[in-house]
Amino acid sequence: MEPMTISQEYKRWLNKATADQDIVNELKSMREDDIEDAFYRDLAFGTGGLRGVIGAGTNRMNIYTVAKASQGLSDYVKKNFSDNKWKIAVSFDSRIKSDLFAQVASGVFAANGIQVSIYKELMPTPCLSYAVRALDCAAGIMVTASHNPSKYNGYKVYGADGCQITTEAAAAILAEIEKLDIFDDVNNESFEQGIAEGKISYISNDVYTLFVEEVKKQSVLFGDEINKDVSIVYSPLNGTGLKPVLRTLKESGYTNITVVKEQEQPDGTFSTCPYPNPEIKEAMALGMEYAAKCNADLLLATDPDCDRVGIAVKNDGGEYVLLSGNETGMLLLDYICLQRTKHGKMPDDPVLVKTIVTIDMTERIAAKYGVRTVNVLTGFKFIGEQIGFLEKQGKENSYIFGFEESYGYLSGGYVRDKDAVDGAFLICEMFAYYKTRGVSLLDKLNELYKEFGYCLNTLHSFTFEGSAGFEKMQNIMAKFHEGVDEIGPKKVLTTLDYSKGLDGLPKSDVLKYLLDDNCSVVVRPSGTEPKLKTYISISAKDKEIAAEMEQKVVEALKVYFA
Repeated sequence: MEPMTISQEYKRWLNKATADQDIVNELKSMREDDIEDAFYRDLAFGTGGLRGVIGAGTNRMNIYTVAKASQGLSDYVKKNFSDNKWKIAVSFDSRIKSDLFAQVASGVFAANGIQVSIYKELMPTPCLSYAVRALDCAAGIMVTASHNPSKYNGYKVYGADGCQITTEAAAAILAEIEKLDIFDDVNNESFEQGIAEGKISYISNDVYTLFVEEVKKQSVLFGDEINKDVSIVYSPLNGTGLKPVLRTLKESGYTNITVVKEQEQPDGTFSTCPYPNPEIKEAMALGMEYAAKCNADLLLATDPDCDRVGIAVKNDGGEYVLLSGNETGMLLLDYICLQRTKHGKMPDDPVLVKTIVTIDMTERIAAKYGVRTVNVLTGFKFIGEQIGFLEKQGKENSYIFGFEESYGYLSGGYVRDKDAVDGAFLICEMFAYYKTRGVSLLDKLNELYKEFGYCLNTLHSFTFEGSAGFEKMQNIMAKFHEGVDEIGPKKVLTTLDYSKGLDGLPKSDVLKYLLDDNCSVVVRPSGTEPKLKTYISISAKDKEIAAEMEQKVVEALKVYFA
């Protein structure tokens, strides 16, 4: 937009955006730089739906951008589904204004003649995926910004299959959204009116109970005895995980659980974990303090929308060690395969689905057990999509596990997104199984490294805020697309450019460089945040050599991001 157009849009908001006093106050106090950043573009809508800073403007999460997106989704549903399928499921997390945004969206859907089913209280993302399928909905929305800092919120859109929407569906919904004026073209009615008229109804507790039962069915003990009296510390990081995780674990016999008090109840400010992401040490710090005080065996933490889970365990010296998503995923895969093989429960054509940035060592573990690996683009929706493909072939039971390095796991087809309730349940079962036999998870991990070779995978993100940052990100990716011959001391042997649609996958702006000595680097823009992400995989003789080489590769990459 030209500055004058931005100015005009800002003045229009001053006149028309009067329904939320927080927006009114912010608009009145905006400076010139604030106005430009808030109005220089519409908040991006893609396969991850919407995600942005909460506030006033077209480039912010607020009741107007949420309503406009909901109108576009309504129009899409009515064009693409028969009227008996005009149903949308809604859930929300603990973030600031999540409940408000969920109600606003529900009011828009109801005003468009769509039946709305909404959870009465905050519920995890996997519960939304489950409800879409259980209630035979055309779509679903989850109001969340997942693991982002508290200033963010978002709006994930799900298809009738329970997966986050595909590239094609996102483009079609975006086309509908772009036809709309944010103030003049949105149908709306109040949430209370929708409830009173029966257009909006609360999702039955039976649906939630069925979800929990499906998670419990993911056990792979098949009659093996284990001692479930392991000492567990759990943190929901002030999000949605508290009730479903505790219910699932306790009903399964894990009762020795201490919850991190400061992070127990829903709190969108995340005051004790400003970046509530179990991938990072700072978010796990308070839980680790609790674990040390309790002398706990295992620490679990789920992110605010409870689709990611991180863990820490004690080493031989009694210190708590965080495991990466890749390490936990490899342990779970090996455990599931071990148990299924031992009890004759492996399907005829067992399938593991992982993303292209997830540790390649996983494929070697899978091959040991005769499990076929399917690699997909980053984003768990592509894993969910593969379950759907198997289901259409009558082979849904062939899917035994799927995971991504960013702490997302799923062992069954009952939902089509990563599920930290399932992840927490399986981790506790695996931990108890090995502990009963005198084996720690670190022992087991070292066994895998000894058998398959050491592999270090790391993620480094580079943030680019605002309009200038957006342009810089595009320029950096353009440089990478021009070609890279070496990254630090490693030569590039092959460049995989997924923007051309490799291996039958959708086109995506992702580059994977296969380096010598079985190493690799992946570069991609985040689909939901103003970040460029690099995934580095280093194979080496041992951890120290791998860490030293990884640092050299990181330093070489930093030149591109300067």
